[in-house]
Amino acid sequence: MQFKHPELLYALFLLLIPIIVHLFQLRKFKKEAFTNVAFLKEIKQNARKSSQIKKWLILCTRLLLLAAIVIAFAQPFTTKNNTFNTTKETVIYIDNSFSMQAKGNQGELLKRALQDVVSNLPENENISILTNNNIFKNTTLKAIKNDVLQIDYTANKLALPSVLLKSKTLFSNQKNTQKNLVLISDFQQNTANFTPETDTLTNIHLVQLKPVNTNNIAIDSAFIASQNLANTQLTVVIKNSGKPVKNLPVSVFNNTQLIAKTSVDVNQEATTTFSLPNTETINGNITISDANLRFDNSLFFNINNNHKINVLAINDEDDDYLKRIFQKDEFNLTSVAANALSYNIIDAQNLIILNELKNIPNALISALNHFTTQGGYVLVIPSKTSNLQTYNAFLSNRNITFNTLNTSQKSVTTINYAHPIYNNGVFEKKVTNFQYPKVQSFFETTSNNAASILSFEDGKPLLLQNKNTFIFTAALNTENSNFKSWNVIVPTFYNIAKQSFKAPKLYYSIGKNNSFEIETQLQQDDILTLENKTINLIPRQKYFNNKVEINTQETPNIAGIYAVKNKNTTVGNVSYNYDNTESNLRYQNLENIKNVTVSNSITNVFNTLKSNAKVNALWKWFVIFALVLLIIEMLILKYFK
Repeated sequence: MQFKHPELLYALFLLLIPIIVHLFQLRKFKKEAFTNVAFLKEIKQNARKSSQIKKWLILCTRLLLLAAIVIAFAQPFTTKNNTFNTTKETVIYIDNSFSMQAKGNQGELLKRALQDVVSNLPENENISILTNNNIFKNTTLKAIKNDVLQIDYTANKLALPSVLLKSKTLFSNQKNTQKNLVLISDFQQNTANFTPETDTLTNIHLVQLKPVNTNNIAIDSAFIASQNLANTQLTVVIKNSGKPVKNLPVSVFNNTQLIAKTSVDVNQEATTTFSLPNTETINGNITISDANLRFDNSLFFNINNNHKINVLAINDEDDDYLKRIFQKDEFNLTSVAANALSYNIIDAQNLIILNELKNIPNALISALNHFTTQGGYVLVIPSKTSNLQTYNAFLSNRNITFNTLNTSQKSVTTINYAHPIYNNGVFEKKVTNFQYPKVQSFFETTSNNAASILSFEDGKPLLLQNKNTFIFTAALNTENSNFKSWNVIVPTFYNIAKQSFKAPKLYYSIGKNNSFEIETQLQQDDILTLENKTINLIPRQKYFNNKVEINTQETPNIAGIYAVKNKNTTVGNVSYNYDNTESNLRYQNLENIKNVTVSNSITNVFNTLKSNAKVNALWKWFVIFALVLLIIEMLILKYFK
């Protein structure tokens, strides 16, 4: 028991006064002679005993009465865990990711959670509220009540360990505080189980909200299965995490016009293919109808007019194999002899191939160095009789040096499957029994910060990459190598060319690091913007001679088709969709987590927090006790004979 005014307890010393008065009474008795002395002596003796008991009872009740009054004025109270003199800090995480669109017993999980938080928090209590995309730090519910009720869904899903770290930064560094961290989420089973590290300073309360129905159908992905001059075959993958569904309608729109529709039966996964015309640019939207989660019922995509990649081959050797690889439907291949090169066309290219040049002139070295700084790519294929001095003058900026010519026959046995030109579906699995190509000679190299893509049996490289430059260490003509007849040559050259210009993909996922390039010419101080009906934003961008590289991650954060605009001119289209990892409604089991409080009710958790800090005032009980003692004293005085 504690006291609000403990200094008043000194008044208890006043209880000594009635005790002293009682023990040292100053009254004197006078003797009177009377007849029948024996009878009177017995009466006197009984009266004195009765009087003494009555006086002791009155003394006790008065002492208790005075003590009760003094203690009542000192205002005694009790608290749980001795929290009265401890500052309380509360941080609340509210998961507003798309999985919280699922419906519980009282509507959508997020909307119900916001109502419960507002209903159970004291308006003037100091709190901090954290969501996946916002923070209300060190404020009161009264100040942010409307903002809390208007919290909306976001595509920015924070991982639970990140939530824990971010939440703890909102607490002060004071040690004499009671820290309460409340995490409100559905705790989806998207990654490893959540096992928070606990400490003695922070009380962690997990509130897991689950929907009544875990059935959900989602558009998982879409991809171009094949293309010809007339049509594009678009394949759509649909996934189901609940009961099988029959005849699910699937529609495809171009802007607002319906261009294709079908129905599918979905057990766990289903695919369907649409044939779309190539005669126009398609700003597409694939839609299904599902009542549970809404964010994954649409998938935006765009099929722009095919951008052809400009490839320049500068030759001192036969280039027929290059013409077979770089077909006209995807590439603009310009092939020139080294002695007939016009330097004016270099800046318009995306990829330049030095096809077994004997020498690299200084003018060409300067032009290529400028070309690569402007985002262009260079592929170097040396000649067996190359002038190493001119080659090394070009490669010196790339920390690569050609040394002596090694005339030992070598086989290519190692492929770097993790390299970007091979990790995009070129190989379904690692191949160990392919027919190894051979070279009769190659250049020994010294390199720093160069990635090896293809290597010989002794680990020495055949193909290297340093930033925008790819370098073969051996000539590829048929006299020196059978590399041209190896089936890996096509994806190698094809994907190197594709890397030189990153045309927008079919669509991108919001929240990931996305990069693409737009072919356009910008005037000084011009910028590209991403626009749709309601949003206009400026992405991070880098301008080169004939293209602009655009990078996006945190923005845009709303799914849709965005026009890439140079002032009022649309130079391309790009689509963004929400990440669908939250479509599968599976949830973690939190019961085995130690040293945390787990609940499925926000109200219960906040009631627990209130009871932990509740002050139980006892002064009223002491006032009642004093009144009872007063009544007892009156009864003793009146009825005790």
